[in-house]
Amino acid sequence: MTDQAGLVLSVRGEATLTVPADSVLLSGAISLSRGSKPDALAEASAALERLTTDLTSLGAVVLTVGTERNALTWLARSATTWAEHEHNKITGVNEPTGRVTATVNLQIALRAFDLLEGLGARLSSHEDLHIHNVSWQVDSDNPGWAHVRAAAIHSAIDKGSDYAAALGVSVVEVLQVADAGLLDGGTGQRGAGQALASALFRGGSSPSDTPSLDPEPQELTATIDARILATAVTLTEN
Repeated sequence: MTDQAGLVLSVRGEATLTVPADSVLLSGAISLSRGSKPDALAEASAALERLTTDLTSLGAVVLTVGTERNALTWLARSATTWAEHEHNKITGVNEPTGRVTATVNLQIALRAFDLLEGLGARLSSHEDLHIHNVSWQVDSDNPGWAHVRAAAIHSAIDKGSDYAAALGVSVVEVLQVADAGLLDGGTGQRGAGQALASALFRGGSSPSDTPSLDPEPQELTATIDARILATAVTLTEN
């Protein structure tokens, strides 16, 4: 902080930058119904084993703390079951069918985009697998963050210079820079670097059933607040 007298300008700088995604996250589930709970769980387990065998053939490994940056990872959560119900058009209520549905939630993360086509084809061949969401993501250490944050600071300085020029004074120095809201005692927020694209893929063997996984560029956003010292404004009486 400076002791120099002058005009303090409070400004906000914003910037955006479009970068390629670093990874894609697919969220879905293996879901099927059978005549009993043991049969449903056994079939779900077999379906999961077939899927993970296919993923392993592409180089996939189980997601752990040490493999999160691997080219292809997968994670399966515990299976859940419930009694299947069906809407009865005559009674107007949902009634049990006598079958049991088993579901295993899955997460598949891909960083090597040259595997996208092969991955989509493999997923389409599993008729009990349903992919509900495809999320393209940018890493927290992507170099684009440094560039967009620097651009936000320069935006704030340029805005401060514009205000100073309008008042007939000049900028002396930058006193403070902070995430948006912090200079006023707020918590501040970092711009999001992630977009969510939703898609629903159903299994099948025909080419038209192959999921389309086209990488989507991501927009990084940075917003900062700054206080800039300018020379004092001299008011003249008319």
